[in-house]
Amino acid sequence: MNQNLYRLHDSDQRFTDLRPLFSGREQCTPLHCWGPGVRPNYIIHYILDGEGIYRVGDETLRLHAGEGFLIEPEVQTFYQADAHHPWTYCWVGFDGTLAPELVRELGLGQNRLTFYCAEKEELEEVFSTLLKYQSFSAVNDLILQSALFRFFAILMKDLTVRAKEPSSLKNDYVHGAVQFIRNNYYRSITVEDIAAYTGINRSYLYTLFIKETGMSPSNYLRNFRLSRAAELLSITNYSVESIAYSCGYQDPLVFSKAFKKEYHQTPLRYRQNNTFYI
Repeated sequence: MNQNLYRLHDSDQRFTDLRPLFSGREQCTPLHCWGPGVRPNYIIHYILDGEGIYRVGDETLRLHAGEGFLIEPEVQTFYQADAHHPWTYCWVGFDGTLAPELVRELGLGQNRLTFYCAEKEELEEVFSTLLKYQSFSAVNDLILQSALFRFFAILMKDLTVRAKEPSSLKNDYVHGAVQFIRNNYYRSITVEDIAAYTGINRSYLYTLFIKETGMSPSNYLRNFRLSRAAELLSITNYSVESIAYSCGYQDPLVFSKAFKKEYHQTPLRYRQNNTFYI
């Protein structure tokens, strides 16, 4: 998996209307995924090659090269590269007082989260700029700021919002279980607790989860906890022990082992490589 990432200091308050926070480019391995989890800011991904799925709540969409997807703040998402033709994408995270308005002007937001844009070459140029000027200086900050505005200008010039497709989580039991996980992942809940909440036995819940989400309830819970932990490692200075407890792990050592198995690096190493806010 090839990845380039830049991190921007959050100390410069000159740009309050629209600020680039981080960006990157990634050539994903088959079935590489993120989530389910939430982000604290807006992120737009643009797919350069390949395909994968993007899941928001009960809706799952299959996306291809030339398409993109919006992640809204504090909204649970999941995305995964295709097993045979995994995608390569670029992304940019941003915030600011104008961010919600600019997103709406693109025609995106709420239930409109995916789009098509044919301006691949121009968008690649923008992302190259975002990745190139990553060292911290007043000049580079201005270049990054202008690149983000250019990014929005390109999308506004040629963007087609993708129509919403039917929900993939048609089963009420699975929907209820997912909501229970999202609201209680930080507690010491188990699959038995999830099954009890939905009012069905564990084996039937397992069958429904595999059918609707492609993973077991235990894997879904584990992925949600670990993706939330990865987010906290990236955007906070909380200790690994504190993050472990806040994500439902009573033993920080167990958490560290699970995290390393999922992300192929320790929590501390992940923080070093993926710190978005300093």
